[in-house]
Amino acid sequence: MRKQLMAAALLFAALPLQSAIADVERRELNNGQLVLEDIPDIPQSIVDDLNRYQNVRSGSVLDWSVDGRSLYVSTRFGDVPQIHRVDMPAGARTQLTFYKEPIGSVSRQPGGARLVFSMDTGGSEFAQIFLFDPATADSRMLTDGRSRNGGVTWDRTGQRIAYQSTRRNGASNDVWMMDPEQPESARLVLEAPDGTSWSPVDFDPRGNRLLVNNFISITESRVYLLDLASGRRELLAGGRDGGTNAAVAFDAEGQGFWLITDQGSEFRRLAWQRFKPGARPQVVTADIPWNVESAVFSEDRRRGAFVVNEEGRSRVYLLDPATRRYVAVTGLPTGLAGGLQFSPDGRRLAMTLNTAKTPSDAFVLDLGEAPLEQGALTRWTFSEVGGLDTSTFVEPELVRYQSFDGLSVPAWVYKPSGKGPFPVVVSIHGGPESQARPGFSSTYQMWLQKLGVAVVVPNVRGSDGYGRTYLGLDNGFKREDSVKDIGALLDWIGTQPDLDAKRVAVFGGSYGGYMVLASAVHFSDRLKAAVDVVGISNFVTFLENTQDYRRDLRRVEYGDERDPAMRAHLEKISPLNNVDRIAVPMLVVQGQNDPRVPVTEAEQIVKALRARGEPVWYMNALNEGHGYRKKENADVYQQAVALFFREHLIGAPSP
Repeated sequence: MRKQLMAAALLFAALPLQSAIADVERRELNNGQLVLEDIPDIPQSIVDDLNRYQNVRSGSVLDWSVDGRSLYVSTRFGDVPQIHRVDMPAGARTQLTFYKEPIGSVSRQPGGARLVFSMDTGGSEFAQIFLFDPATADSRMLTDGRSRNGGVTWDRTGQRIAYQSTRRNGASNDVWMMDPEQPESARLVLEAPDGTSWSPVDFDPRGNRLLVNNFISITESRVYLLDLASGRRELLAGGRDGGTNAAVAFDAEGQGFWLITDQGSEFRRLAWQRFKPGARPQVVTADIPWNVESAVFSEDRRRGAFVVNEEGRSRVYLLDPATRRYVAVTGLPTGLAGGLQFSPDGRRLAMTLNTAKTPSDAFVLDLGEAPLEQGALTRWTFSEVGGLDTSTFVEPELVRYQSFDGLSVPAWVYKPSGKGPFPVVVSIHGGPESQARPGFSSTYQMWLQKLGVAVVVPNVRGSDGYGRTYLGLDNGFKREDSVKDIGALLDWIGTQPDLDAKRVAVFGGSYGGYMVLASAVHFSDRLKAAVDVVGISNFVTFLENTQDYRRDLRRVEYGDERDPAMRAHLEKISPLNNVDRIAVPMLVVQGQNDPRVPVTEAEQIVKALRARGEPVWYMNALNEGHGYRKKENADVYQQAVALFFREHLIGAPSP
């Protein structure tokens, strides 16, 4: 009798939850690949309103053709970005690949016309490497179809590639090498001894040695020299010296190498180091108090260029490797620069540029006889902006506000036209070791123009770009200090007469999604809406379920859940375990195949919120991973966000 009563009690206790789940309104879009739960039908007026913003394109530099006359660029004319060729400035973009999945990295064979590219399926990030002939459009897969592969680098002759792969056991980030003409020749050349990431960088001139980067965390990485004949590896930078160290390339003679390092500095600097026992990096950019974020060298190593991140904006420099002198490139638009590629003859430098008002496009800088001489900058692609007048787009203002402990926190503020006070969307970047930068965002401009909201994008503690001390302020047991930075931002919003502190929403993806959920835990009484995109809801289940190849890398940042004290801390701060404190309408967006933040993170927070009767909209794309890359899914997602903000932030009824 007692067992029957207990069973009946359990049954009745489960009824409210079962009823709540049964009441969920579920529908499918995009041939059943996009599942929407409790999300109302998107009004046609919103679809029409956002249409032009959702048809903005971009053109990003991939590589030069072998003759240096054409550029390969990544752009989207269909549903996902593919490889295109551009033969002249403002020339037509000729599409070369026609896959249903987006193309990843691309690298041309030295001295040859063929390309290798990476591509995954359904956002799984288990990319395969393909060999592609632009002349015939023929391609073939080089890797095994199961492991995760990437980071391809060619030897100087174009006869071998080195790449990172998990082929050995599905978890370790090893270095492999193969002759692309004979994929069966693939062999393991460096077996990762731990769960960190090992990736090839550059072959020496004779092809006997390989520079290898070992990434441990955002604040610790090492450089090794691998002898390909013996398999012996030699530590060149990092280890006892600590800090971040990333090899860029061998020098022209093969007597030393170029690297980016923060040894002895708050910031990452370009340096050169000799291959000699006990050698130390010789810093080249000591007078630049910002991070050198990337560097590139011509095929003959006689010219160099690098990009510096100056509080979020890019500055490009030309480098003379022989004298180690450098000069800033003049005449570039203020914004972001990347994807630098020297032409095969070293006389031109291609780059991708974008600004707050213009999407990414391919530009080419003519170079003079001497390494530091520059000529004209020419725009090669003119990407469509949906017929929008980009002169009306808003450029953000950089502000700083004081957090709970006196820390100065930078933020980018976008305000629509008019007097206000405006509703506010606080957009929190992921990473957490990332940085919000003032690049082009059709999403922000859409919110500003069509919803009339202000957008505030903070770089809370733990963000990159402000020195390694700032970068480490949220690690381990200090995780929630970054959440307190959001609380301080809400205080700052309250002091701004043109911002409405009573109508604030939080929005973020990945780690930013965790920050959204944590903000909802701590500040529900100060928020009107929250949008969590592929966010972490419980650090312990996240660490236990994220893909094997990245688990140890994430433990360095968030803490090791196998340690009892850290596990207790992670459980304590996880939003899932504090769901009773969340009292704000929530939109949760997820990709079914996400290898980083598994779908279970979204499912469990949605289930917990519904069990408490909290309003939650849920969207899950069955053919996506860590974010939406297919246009048909991204369009619906953006429309749903606009509708969600209109109903819960702005307070406007649905049309």
